[in-house]
Formats: sequence, structure tokens, C-alpha cells
Amino acid sequence: MIRTRAGAALGAFLALVLLHLVAVGAGADVLRLATKPLLMPALAACAAARGGPRLLVGALACGWAGDVLLEIGGTAAFLLGMGCFAAGHVCYLRLFAFRGAFRGARVRLRCAGYAVVWAALVAALWSGLDAGMRVPVACYSLLLAAMAAGAFGLGRTGAAGGLLFLLSDGLIAAGLADWPRPPGHDLWIMLTYAAAQFCLVRAVQAVPGRAAPPAGAYGGKARPIGRAPTL
Repeated sequence: MIRTRAGAALGAFLALVLLHLVAVGAGADVLRLATKPLLMPALAACAAARGGPRLLVGALACGWAGDVLLEIGGTAAFLLGMGCFAAGHVCYLRLFAFRGAFRGARVRLRCAGYAVVWAALVAALWSGLDAGMRVPVACYSLLLAAMAAGAFGLGRTGAAGGLLFLLSDGLIAAGLADWPRPPGHDLWIMLTYAAAQFCLVRAVQAVPGRAAPPAGAYGGKARPIGRAPTL
């Protein structure tokens, strides 16, 4: 029953992504606006059907709010939407930490690498951004880079999700800085965004949470080992 429900939810998400991408590519604004707010709820349903933790669903809910706000237009709505995505990254960071993504011998090297990418991106975009957008974009992109660094610690699927999210938001930032847009600019943004969220969900659900503490951590009595705690 669970597999059937999860499979149906995944099929609905993939169908909506395909329909939305077709709408973006064809310039069908009504269909694009109708399908975009359904993407993250469909993915959240897929995650919930597989027993996803509450923080994972919360991250996708933040993505939904950001998707809706970015369609309103205007600086205020854009900043609010960026704030929603930032909240989603915080949810992801907590999930990654819970799954040990920031442990290991190479974690500092990995974080340093993403810090270099962040600094290079901000430096390249800085002069092209409006004065009021520079600090918000710099702060948001730092959080995005931290999320991508954490996602890398969950394996190849997580790494792909983090990098795709960087690419998607990098394309948006390039548009803000009035850089030349590649063919299919909006299509690439949504394709990489949907793929990023999907990869992050799969990566989180593929890695179990922390194991139970060792015996003695609770007054000399071992805590019973059951399912990994969910957030």
C-alpha cells in the first residue's frame, strides 16, 4: 500500500513537472502559472508517502511559498520569496546535520570549496546588481552554498541536488545582473530547480537519521533502538 501510494505521488509530480516545462517552453502563461504552485506540494506528497520527516516537508513548503511569491513580481515579493527559499535551506541544513553530512575528514575542504564558489559568484554579479539587492543576494547565496556543501555529504544524489540548486539560482541571479540570457533561460531554471528539489528529497530519505546513543548515555541504561527519530 505504501509503495503504491508513493509511486502514485511520484508519478503525479513527474507529470506536473513535464507539463510545466512544456508550458514554459511553449510560452503558455496560463498553464505555467497553473502548474508551478503544484510542483512542490506534489513532491511533498511524494516525500510524505515515503515517511519523510517533517522538516523535509517544511523545506518543500518553503519552496512552494517562494515559487508563488516570485510569480507576483516586484522587489518586495522577490525579497520575500528569496526569504522563503532561505528558510527552506535552513530546514535542509538541519536535516543534513542530523544525517551526519558535516562529519568526516574532508568536510572542511568541501566547505572551503563551496565558499570559494560563493565568493567568485558574488564578485562576478556584484557590479551588475541593484544596490538594494546586493546584500540580500550575497547573504542568500551564502546560505545556498552552505546547503549545497551539506548536500554533498549525503552522497552523489545529494551533491547533484545541491549543484543543480546552485545552477538554477545562479541563472536567476545572472538575470538580475542583466547578464546575457542563454536560449531557453526560463526553461533551464525550472528544469534544474525541479531536479534539484527531487534529488535533495531522495538524498535525505536514503540516509537514516542518527543512531541511538550508546549505553550509559541515559543514566547507565541503554535506550531501546527502534526507528530513527524523525524531525
